[in-house]
Amino acid sequence: MAEAAQQDGEIGEVREAHRFDVKRLEAYCRDAVEGFSGTLDVRQFSGGQSNPTFLLTEEGPRGLKRYVMRKKPPGVLLASAHQIDREYRVMKALADTDVPVPRMYALCEDDSVIGTSFYVMEYLDGRVFRDSTMPGSSEAERRAIYSNLAENLARLHKVDYEKIGLADFGKPGNYFERQIGRWIKQYRGAQTTDIPSMEELIKYLPAHIPDEQSVTIAHGDYRLGNTMFHATEPRMIAVLDWELCTIGHPLADVAYNCMYDLLGVAGGVGPIDRTATPGIPTDKEFAAEYCRHAGRDGIEDWNFYLAFSMFRLASISQGVYKRGLDGNASSERAMTLGDACRNLADNAWEILQRKD
Repeated sequence: MAEAAQQDGEIGEVREAHRFDVKRLEAYCRDAVEGFSGTLDVRQFSGGQSNPTFLLTEEGPRGLKRYVMRKKPPGVLLASAHQIDREYRVMKALADTDVPVPRMYALCEDDSVIGTSFYVMEYLDGRVFRDSTMPGSSEAERRAIYSNLAENLARLHKVDYEKIGLADFGKPGNYFERQIGRWIKQYRGAQTTDIPSMEELIKYLPAHIPDEQSVTIAHGDYRLGNTMFHATEPRMIAVLDWELCTIGHPLADVAYNCMYDLLGVAGGVGPIDRTATPGIPTDKEFAAEYCRHAGRDGIEDWNFYLAFSMFRLASISQGVYKRGLDGNASSERAMTLGDACRNLADNAWEILQRKD
């Protein structure tokens, strides 16, 4: 789920389940990565629940140069999950827009190289705020970071996806119908117990889809921890983790970001104390800032979008937990997600009972 690869978590030895022939990767990079001519050292980032992420350090005539590699995890995978090629394609397509993304070097879909598909991208040196409350930051910096987060999301949604070659990247229209169906299927495929609130959502959401039919690039996992900011400025230098990207509905991204970073129902952060962390916007304040940059008057049916986002993340969390049980998750933290699906579903159902 989280690709904040360059700075996301600790860097250590490659986990046993994810090891591969480094020399074969090195030979591939010499052929496919522009300017590569040295030898490789490979380490693994601890962050990332879905696609394993690695730090590649090349030692060659130019000295040391670093790259980031993302690969599919080992084992039997759901057909619609871990689509490395889609991550690569969308970031490559966005290279000449005003949406900040890392440079893409190479995509390899030949499993004989390291056992699964993978891509190599630019290593960036910046800040990833894994805690949405940004401890240690000033009120002014928090406010500026979240404003820039909203601005860059609006920039993404303004991109003409057909003009940059992504006309076939997803089916325009009926986004929520398709997404709700997809995540019900994924949840059923990974289900390990009965969760009453999930069953309620599975009945409710398909019957209450708003009429709003905007179509844009939808990132799918847009949140503070999946972006990178300049080392000293409140300026985003990269949007990361594009695995769930498609042609979809912009308000799904807005609600997901608010659900994850500002409502305290994802990631186990609990309710946010805005007195202790001044500058953190409420979900409605962030939505208003997004609307200002996107040229929208406002957002109707806000509770539906929030509940859908929680339902979707509940399904994703269940899938990660199931991979942990099966022994092929990309992070050892997968096994800590046993209650995540239930907690998110409970919160989503509670949100739908709100009157505001």
